[in-house]
Amino acid sequence: MHILILNGPNLNLLQYRDPSLYGGRSMEQIILEVQKAHPQVRFTYHQTNHEGQLIDLLHETITADEPSYNGIILNAGGYTHTSVSLRDAIELCRIPVIEVHLSNIDAREDFRRIDLLRDVCTTRILGKDCYEKATDYILTHTL
Repeated sequence: MHILILNGPNLNLLQYRDPSLYGGRSMEQIILEVQKAHPQVRFTYHQTNHEGQLIDLLHETITADEPSYNGIILNAGGYTHTSVSLRDAIELCRIPVIEVHLSNIDAREDFRRIDLLRDVCTTRILGKDCYEKATDYILTHTL
């Protein structure tokens, strides 16, 4: 089992963001916790602040003759609310794409309630343990 985790803008600075919304852990801590909880899974992790790089990484999974991943966990950050191009790339994916957010974007500012990715992702998971739950979802639905 091989899962790709893609994170978008500002998630590299997660430990500096509002802990009441994001939990106070660094992304490195979250990834280590997910790996520890799922030792049978191989994870590949990328974080970028650049929309085009996220799209390029998704394209690599689309154009491969054989999928090298069983699923993708995607936290697109602010691009969730703005990127039609990212939405179009997700729509082309042949493997499950699980949208995750550490906060409940549905209960936040009006602009964060706009989710351009929701209907092209396999499912969406919100909240503190979203990466673990997304991994569980992929394990349950792709074996």
